[in-house]
Amino acid sequence: MDRPKLILGVMLIALSMGAATIPAQAVAQDATRTFTISPGYRFTEKSGEALYNASCAGCHMPDGKGAQGAGHFPALADNPAVEAAPYVIINVLHGRKSMPSFGDEMDDDQVAAVVNYTRTHFGNRFSGGVTPSQVRSLR
Repeated sequence: MDRPKLILGVMLIALSMGAATIPAQAVAQDATRTFTISPGYRFTEKSGEALYNASCAGCHMPDGKGAQGAGHFPALADNPAVEAAPYVIINVLHGRKSMPSFGDEMDDDQVAAVVNYTRTHFGNRFSGGVTPSQVRSLR
């Protein structure tokens, strides 16, 4: 069993037993490791929805409403910041705070697809689709 799965398993067992004795610092240190993407990994998904589900939904949730708990994962749903396409592109390419970067794992077409999906779903209805050339210019 790899380390992130082992850590998750131990945490789930402790929570199911009602134990709250895992030091927060230890959880936070190991939680950041679960977001590490293996070197050389490339997403194979092509559609914005599939890319969102594979790379974003785990933190921002399938409905885009975000989550809070061990970390803060902002809502993308009805989020006016998502209107600024360059802001979203840069965050996907280069990461932001605890969000990992996906620029090495996605090509320009994939980044454009996931950004367009995010900007047109979850209550967001922003016009002006992102193109792969816009993504390339912000790499």
